Amino acid sequence: MNELTEIRHLQKTDAEAIKNAMLLAYPRLATYWAEAQLNRLVDLFPEGQFVVTVNGEVVAAAFAIIVDHDQFEEDHTFQQVTGDYTFSTHQPAADTLYGIEVFVVPAMRGRRLARRLYEARKELCERLNLRAITFGARIPGYHEYQETLSPKQYVQKVKNREIVDPSLNFQLSNDFHPVRVLRDYLPNDAASGDYALLMEWDNMMYDTRPVQPIAQKTQVRLGLVQWQMRLYDGLEDLLQQVEYFVDALAAYRADFALFPELFHGPLMADANELSEIDAIRKLSQFSDAILARFTELAVKYHINIITGSMPVMDGNGKLMNVGYLCRRNGSTERYEKIHVTPNEAKYWGLTGGKKLQTFDTDSGRIGILICYDSEFPELARLLADQGMDILFVPFLTDTQTAYSRVRHCAQARAIENECYVAIAGSVGNLPRVKNMDIQYAQSAVLTPCDFAFPTTGVKSEATPNTEMILVTDVDLSVLDRLRTQGSVQNLRSRRHDVYQLSSSELMPKH
Repeated sequence: MNELTEIRHLQKTDAEAIKNAMLLAYPRLATYWAEAQLNRLVDLFPEGQFVVTVNGEVVAAAFAIIVDHDQFEEDHTFQQVTGDYTFSTHQPAADTLYGIEVFVVPAMRGRRLARRLYEARKELCERLNLRAITFGARIPGYHEYQETLSPKQYVQKVKNREIVDPSLNFQLSNDFHPVRVLRDYLPNDAASGDYALLMEWDNMMYDTRPVQPIAQKTQVRLGLVQWQMRLYDGLEDLLQQVEYFVDALAAYRADFALFPELFHGPLMADANELSEIDAIRKLSQFSDAILARFTELAVKYHINIITGSMPVMDGNGKLMNVGYLCRRNGSTERYEKIHVTPNEAKYWGLTGGKKLQTFDTDSGRIGILICYDSEFPELARLLADQGMDILFVPFLTDTQTAYSRVRHCAQARAIENECYVAIAGSVGNLPRVKNMDIQYAQSAVLTPCDFAFPTTGVKSEATPNTEMILVTDVDLSVLDRLRTQGSVQNLRSRRHDVYQLSSSELMPKH
């Protein structure tokens, strides 16, 4: 069964679940927040309290209050900053988010849940226009070195990678920096030598002028995989390469990872003695396992994955070209290639699908069209009418002429629908696989053409026919301004009195 991972705000009904999770997280301390304290946090500052659930079970949490930066910049204890654990120090009009708790149950460690909580805190800090995030961090490895190193020397050696302190390494990797050493911050913290570090993350967007809170995330980082076609020693070998790319994009904090159409085609090499149609039907046997791994990787690496496409047999024995959006919360949704090329129909017996829809994600509303579908402007326009901000196009093209059709049509879709378009394809030569001898691609992120965008409408592009990843930031708020204040306004200027576009009820209503 697929796991559903969600991050949400703390609720008063979570008290018992928080207690059980904290006892698992801190077995030696046997400490947890009382129900009255949790209820107090919810009453005072509900948006600052986050929990992570897996299939509805609380497995991680992060709590915070707002304090005055200057008041707790100097030496202080945990008891003082929490107002003797009553949270009387919380000041809604102050300028700093102070973290008072973060934990992950042991069984869920290594799945980047803590990083998800930290990212949620950072987004909250920016949305509330707070100056910084601070907290007192334990240094549980220091007791092994306290006879020979001062806390300052210990921190420097951890920074230099001479000493491994998982807790401190994690804080540093998430852009927090030590401000000062705190003495006797937590009672009886022998593992840290009775020291802690005041860690801080500075909000670069902090504005001393009064501003309106940001309603939603507008800066989105796209990660495109330009995949090299090569022979693999079976499915697991290919999936290791998949995980490499997902890991790399996650390290760059990408919100999306886009894989090409039929990127796993090399697995047909073992069926090369079969006809093309039988070989691709054998390839479809891997689709369930590939989807399961993508779903797992999306949660593990905290990234939304667009799986390119894969052949899937429907209930009527028809072979379709479909893909999946694997969200980082563990949920999945399917998209279908509606128009198959003459070659795909002739050699592979593929049948076109009928499903067309937009997908809501934590980084905007997106649409996905597989390769040839991008050459039909009606489909992208229907998605635009549903509020699409980013169109993803996984493709597979053999020649430069085939690629140019996809590329130029994708550019047109960006202009006429006032959206970003990301295209990703495969490259290289592939022996021992019929109908997939050569591939050509130059993956790219394309934009509308107006003053707020690159003059060429190209935000970024990969090196042609070379395996690589492309990481690009796009700003969704610029699209809003384009649609209302652009030099031309394609969506607004349509003559609905002259012509209409109908979806034949193929698209769900949002």
